[in-house]
Amino acid sequence: MLTLQLALRSLRNRRLTTILTVLSIALSVSLLVGVETVRRGIRESFAGTIRGTDLIVGARGGSQQLLLSSIFGLGAPAGSVEWSTYQRWSRHPAVAWTIPISLGDSYYGYRVVGTTQAFFEHYKYRNDGRVTAAEGHLLEGDRDVVIGIEVSKTHKLAIGSKVVLTHGLRGTGISDHEEHPFTVVGILVRTSTPVDRSLFISLEGIEGMHEGMPKDSPNGWAQPKFAPLQRPGSSAPAPAPAAEPAITAMPGAEPPPPSPGVQAMPGAEPPVVGGDEHAAHGHKLTAFLLGTKARAASLMLQRQMNTDKVEPLTAILPAVALTELWHAIGYAEDGARIITGAVLLVGLLGMLVALYSTLQERRREMAILRSLGAGPGRIAALLVLESGLLAFVGAVVGVVLVYALLLVGQGLAEEHFGVYIPITAPQALEWFYLAGVVVAGILVGLVPAWRAYRNTLQDGLTIRL
Repeated sequence: MLTLQLALRSLRNRRLTTILTVLSIALSVSLLVGVETVRRGIRESFAGTIRGTDLIVGARGGSQQLLLSSIFGLGAPAGSVEWSTYQRWSRHPAVAWTIPISLGDSYYGYRVVGTTQAFFEHYKYRNDGRVTAAEGHLLEGDRDVVIGIEVSKTHKLAIGSKVVLTHGLRGTGISDHEEHPFTVVGILVRTSTPVDRSLFISLEGIEGMHEGMPKDSPNGWAQPKFAPLQRPGSSAPAPAPAAEPAITAMPGAEPPPPSPGVQAMPGAEPPVVGGDEHAAHGHKLTAFLLGTKARAASLMLQRQMNTDKVEPLTAILPAVALTELWHAIGYAEDGARIITGAVLLVGLLGMLVALYSTLQERRREMAILRSLGAGPGRIAALLVLESGLLAFVGAVVGVVLVYALLLVGQGLAEEHFGVYIPITAPQALEWFYLAGVVVAGILVGLVPAWRAYRNTLQDGLTIRL
């Protein structure tokens, strides 16, 4: 206890040096813990972009390509999916709901998503969040457009504003659909997902907007029925897969047999026939999202879709694809950790220099303590304790600084960067870092302690010129 009191009074007597040393450690700790907290927040925000969806299905291609193009609006999809294929799988007895997605148009670089009301009913993000309208209402007519909050703010669009979309994903003024303007009927709540940077119109709106356009559009991919896919290196359009005949239910007729490529689950109910309001439109889709009645059926459906004999498809599990994608960009995490670790090391070395340099000034103080009966061990323990206290206080101040910055910057990060950083208690890794900082501070204090331990009483009483 006496040593602790001596250490506290010694630090108090050297206020400026103590404050600067604590500040140096606090900044290093705040950077270390802050980077880890932000990294975890970004990862959770990234993984929470899509929740509750069991499968993402698109044309045959890479899983990352399908995930990035259909969910994050990045890059081009591998191809399109026939509307008949979408219908066929949506009737699978294991499927609870589906969300069609048609891409290929833009508004000043923002993606336009053609979909149905199913998107607003079933798409979830983070903790069961749903896409709802903050102003106005959701899609009702084929001239309606619902916009994300970022689109609204960037282009100052409000309810009732007229919007002219562009054919393709880049540029404006070349292939604008001026003959088919849309009216903003709703502005969505902020989700901190790609939804904030998207515009949503109905599939009927997609089709009406492209009415009269040539089928061999240069932006042909993923366009509904107007732009058949081109095989690489070929001038002729790729032969379309054989379309499944329209299914109509006659009064009193028995349900038709399952379509090729679809294996009915034992004991499942017969598929529902007819009743699809889009059946006669002949859309081509970029992808569709799918939810199952039982999560265990996801793997079975994925296997069946990936071996579909009617149309080549790629079905991916969103959680698996997101994890793979995060691992692919994980090198940036390692780089950030290395940088913050280097900053922390510099802070600890600064504390070592501060303690060691003040040791010369404290020779007389040490000599007086020795003359009063303090042994070399107590003098060494005093310096180690001072170093540990500096590291502990610096770590605490650093953590407080991190959470203060999070409270202030959480809304700004969400508004300006679309990143939602949750404020949670320190995790095991952060506690490990803090404990490591305190231990490192104690170890750093051993160096001046060893020097003071070896100094004699006479050394402190000798005047050096």
